[in-house]
Amino acid sequence: MTTATSPVLTLVDQTTGIIQLNRPKALNSLNPEMVHAIAQALETWRDDPAITQVLIESTSPKGFCAGGDVRYARQEILAGNPAPVDAFFAEEYAMNKALAAYPKPYVALIDGVVMGGGLGVSAHGSHRVVTENAFASMPEMLIGYITDVGMSWTLQHTPGSSQALGAFLGITSWRLNPTEMLWTGLATHFVPAAELAALRSEIIARGVEEAVAGLRARPEAENRLAPLREAIEATFAHPRWAQINEALSRYPELRAVVNKALVGANPASVVAAAALFAANQSVELPAAIDNEARLAAALRIEPNFAEGVRAVLVDKTHDAAFVPARYADVNEAAYLALL
Repeated sequence: MTTATSPVLTLVDQTTGIIQLNRPKALNSLNPEMVHAIAQALETWRDDPAITQVLIESTSPKGFCAGGDVRYARQEILAGNPAPVDAFFAEEYAMNKALAAYPKPYVALIDGVVMGGGLGVSAHGSHRVVTENAFASMPEMLIGYITDVGMSWTLQHTPGSSQALGAFLGITSWRLNPTEMLWTGLATHFVPAAELAALRSEIIARGVEEAVAGLRARPEAENRLAPLREAIEATFAHPRWAQINEALSRYPELRAVVNKALVGANPASVVAAAALFAANQSVELPAAIDNEARLAAALRIEPNFAEGVRAVLVDKTHDAAFVPARYADVNEAAYLALL
């Protein structure tokens, strides 16, 4: 039973199971309690004939979900207590798999920020409705981590994407605006924020397919990815970061974008992510999440993870001292052995 102060609220309205992310002060960052509650709701409603669809939303106007609670993970790891952190991520990844295989329509209403684990609880569903306020990113390179929650697979397998574009989005932590989310297929529908509440009511009353059938509005945001697409395909399709980096020398405009994006990034995360996207091009999502899980477990116990989370989310100084500091010094073979 959830209460008004629970970080996840679950309720049923007519035939719709509703999951509400309710941790506004942390921008709904997913902690173990939240992941467990979402997984439990999905399991409860999956075979319930009274539930025809599931809807996930935020109770806060500030955003949908800023990711997983990596500050919690860092704290436990530094305290010498990694077991609950491992259990947390294992349950989250299992939930991502269950969501991707969900037999009923699953609708995410995204108004504001959706990053990291927030994409893990939305992007694998059947419908992702965004407003003009939405923006999406997988910013793990900056905190010494790896693209996870199934997004190293999804970013390259959406209808408008590719292995190269997915790798670019993950490695650069590109912040997609609503136009780019629709263009890549990360979002399926758009509605102006002023009309979101009305659409929600229509989804509950008539079902999601009928409710979204008449949506015609489009966001005004510029598609900044389209002019870069040719260069991205020519560079980020390579399976290793050294090859990508070398290929970028022939595309100065894209090189400038990538260099700016990787200021402050962990070289080991970048090298590992390039290999991960390549490996997950030709496998199914469950196997891709397993690849992520092995890499993530390895990176979490490296000092760079605690250092990156400190610099970005704890002290917010953005001055992480990652080791090694040079891409050429990263032990790429150790990460490849996990894929």
